[in-house]
Amino acid sequence: MSTATPRPSVLFVCVHNAGRSQMAAAFLTHLAGDRIDVRSAGSAPADTVNPAVVEAMREAGVDISAETPKVLTVEAVRASDVVITMGCGDSCPVFPGKRYLDWQLDDPAGQGVDAVRPIRDEIERRIRGLVTDLTG
Repeated sequence: MSTATPRPSVLFVCVHNAGRSQMAAAFLTHLAGDRIDVRSAGSAPADTVNPAVVEAMREAGVDISAETPKVLTVEAVRASDVVITMGCGDSCPVFPGKRYLDWQLDDPAGQGVDAVRPIRDEIERRIRGLVTDLTG
């Protein structure tokens, strides 16, 4: 009989799943490893991840070049303990019993890598706090 507690699961949501939510998911996976289940999605996913975001993350030592934007599903929200929204407004479904956080972050869409770096660094700072919060 296992006494292990289930791993917490986190879902990051933004409109296009091409920038902020991809960076957040990648940092959480990078920093927490297999201690936390990580998902990301968009309410209106783009075709590809923002190239400036891929470059900014590469500079931080995290490769997201193989990631693709995913559509937000009700199942993804239901399967998550914590849902962190980043500018998706009312398009994010809300379920009782979930912990919701809304991170106000600049949108990297259409921005060059110089503009993405401070957003990346703020996301990393918040993710480090989240890891501590969720894993003790």
